[in-house]
Amino acid sequence: MIEKQNKTAIVTGVSSHQGIGAAICRKLASQNFNIFFTYWDSEPLWGKVFTKEISETGVLCKGLEIDLSDVQSAEKMLESAALTVGNPMILVNNAAHSTRDGYLEFNSKTLDAHYAVNMRAVFLLCTEFAKRFQEWNLPYGRIINMTSGQEIGPMPGELAYASTKAAITAFTRSLSTEIAHLGITVNAINPGPTDSSWMNEEIRNHLLPKFPAGRIGQPEDAANLAAFLAGEDSKWITGQVIHSEGRFIRG
Repeated sequence: MIEKQNKTAIVTGVSSHQGIGAAICRKLASQNFNIFFTYWDSEPLWGKVFTKEISETGVLCKGLEIDLSDVQSAEKMLESAALTVGNPMILVNNAAHSTRDGYLEFNSKTLDAHYAVNMRAVFLLCTEFAKRFQEWNLPYGRIINMTSGQEIGPMPGELAYASTKAAITAFTRSLSTEIAHLGITVNAINPGPTDSSWMNEEIRNHLLPKFPAGRIGQPEDAANLAAFLAGEDSKWITGQVIHSEGRFIRG
């Protein structure tokens, strides 16, 4: 068994009590992972409130408010995590930037804003994690990237979001091959439409008939899969994009 003090996970994009990021933190904490989470543009005192919640489960927890569009954010995050809760075994790239566009509104500013968070921040975090991993002397590493099923079907009105998130799929598959020898697996999760902080009743009523199971995806569904991929039993799974969306019917 891995000693508790050596089990640390970084989770980005934990900016809401009801979000997927928060659910992943709770699930990993229940499996004795120390938690380092990042957040941005949240309600006042969010970082302290959520840190207290996770700490009360008996693990170390530290939150960092950081703008992932900052080109130095990856280095700052990894260094802060190592100093406060321990060298990370797990990296969950959950943060995302999303605004509506469509071809008439599409411009360089919109694209750059999406690129900075959805691509550059993710790619740099992954590679910086891998570069430092051997010196941390940990038994294994896991990188888990969140995507949104862009390769399954179109997302009209979200050109910048769809294209930048889709790039994560290609990056995940290529990076998994490059760093397999380090003992790091790299996978992506598409959770499908998830009833987190962005849904209202109108959206729920529209989406519900598209789920054959009779319910909409919950943050805990994504968290359960992330926790499995973060564990020792997933060591032979890498370079995969797992569509965990309850057979959501598109169109």
